[in-house]
Amino acid sequence: MKAIRKLMLATALAAGATAGIAATTNPMVGGAAMYPTKNIVENAVNSKDHTTLVAAVKAAGLVDTLSGPGPFTVFAPTNEAFAKLPAGTVDTLLKPENKAQLTAVLTYHVVPGRITAADIAAKAAQNMGKATYATVQGETLTFTKSGKGWWVADDKGHKGRITIPNVMQSNGVIHVIDTVMIP
Repeated sequence: MKAIRKLMLATALAAGATAGIAATTNPMVGGAAMYPTKNIVENAVNSKDHTTLVAAVKAAGLVDTLSGPGPFTVFAPTNEAFAKLPAGTVDTLLKPENKAQLTAVLTYHVVPGRITAADIAAKAAQNMGKATYATVQGETLTFTKSGKGWWVADDKGHKGRITIPNVMQSNGVIHVIDTVMIP
């Protein structure tokens, strides 16, 4: 049985590597180099694709937390992901009186620990193709493979795609996603 499990894990990892989810070098994100010696916030502020996310992290008062030792895994929505929300949603969330709601949305994208794409693939291989992780916000995100990519879904059925996996940070890892999950 152990041999079968090891073979399944090796197959999942190999499949993940060929699908581009187990890369070991950091990609460019939003036109900026990402450095594994910098923390999540230090790298995110340099991505032109994550200006909305950075503004939201600042408005929610989460800069110190996401700059801390972690480790954290952040599923980071792009500006385009935020633009897909209904008109006015981002502006409403950024208002000081909505800080609690904004914090809930942002922490819905954070999982405690350093979870790489290979970890997601291995967990999915052990659980009939699905990997589920509890977020800091308290609800869960579920990951499934479709075609050559990995998808994330929330408990309400909203789905997004991981577009850039394994952006390694000194205090965790970022996976860029194309959808904002709303708890």
